[in-house]
Amino acid sequence: MPSILFVCTGNIFRSLVAEYALKAHLCAHTQWSDWMVGSAGIEARPQPIHPLVVARLQEKGVDPSAHVQRRLTRDLLDSTSWVIAMGRDHQECVRQQFAREIPLFNQVCYDQDEPVLDIHEAVPDWAVNDAAARVYAASVVEHLWNAMPVLVSRVEWKYRPLPIVSGPVPSDASPPEGRRR
Repeated sequence: MPSILFVCTGNIFRSLVAEYALKAHLCAHTQWSDWMVGSAGIEARPQPIHPLVVARLQEKGVDPSAHVQRRLTRDLLDSTSWVIAMGRDHQECVRQQFAREIPLFNQVCYDQDEPVLDIHEAVPDWAVNDAAARVYAASVVEHLWNAMPVLVSRVEWKYRPLPIVSGPVPSDASPPEGRRR
């Protein structure tokens, strides 16, 4: 059974939105009902989910009020098929603490080597520029939400049962590069 873990810093914005967006997408497609989806933060210090994030998810029919922050652990990493980082600092943390390489969200979905920035990274004056911070946060929710069909198609391919072939395997039947059997 495929399992996906999204990783960010506090587990209250990017990874949380990705988790709930993917769960909502999967609920609409019963053939993927056995997927396990979660999120974690490399720090996950106790703090509330920003009301704007809650409101944007609720507009999409998702209620994150039961979300409990959790910190990334070796057990979480070892029990997950596919771990996806939101930022380069998350990749680096996993590399340093757990000796594991993980892709960025935008690499998985769009083949782009670009992080999904946190609000303070994208809007340096976020503390005094509430309007820009709100616009950016809303754009991240939309970006992550809209990427889920692409993410599912790529993960589905990775976990699709391999065909049973008798005789020589045709050269065009090989899996995409990077697919593990």
